[in-house]
Amino acid sequence: MKLSSSEETLMQHLWGRERAFMKDLLDAYPAPKPAATTVATLLKRMADKGFVGYREFGNSREYYPLVTRQAYFATHVNGLIKNFFNNSAAQFASFFTTETDLSADELEALKKIVDEQLQKKKP
Repeated sequence: MKLSSSEETLMQHLWGRERAFMKDLLDAYPAPKPAATTVATLLKRMADKGFVGYREFGNSREYYPLVTRQAYFATHVNGLIKNFFNNSAAQFASFFTTETDLSADELEALKKIVDEQLQKKKP
């Protein structure tokens, strides 16, 4: 399941704090801040989708993510690879390294990551 753009923004704020009350989340937005009712609606939708949980403290709720940032991102990257690159991570990597403006240092860092993963896979 996917989050809307507004939900992703709110989720970024929640991931950054790990746990937050409505006031904390509203404070995280730059001006002009969304209405509290808008954020409450987004949180309800996100809870219904299984992305956000909460604990009640009297009339207040403390919200927390049920999905990690890494798991959410991995799902979307894997979907991108499946849908646009014929389920080929190699095609995705080729596109990513040739069509983005990566510096030599960034390419070296990627090479190091690949080399480390290759070492882990060796028997």
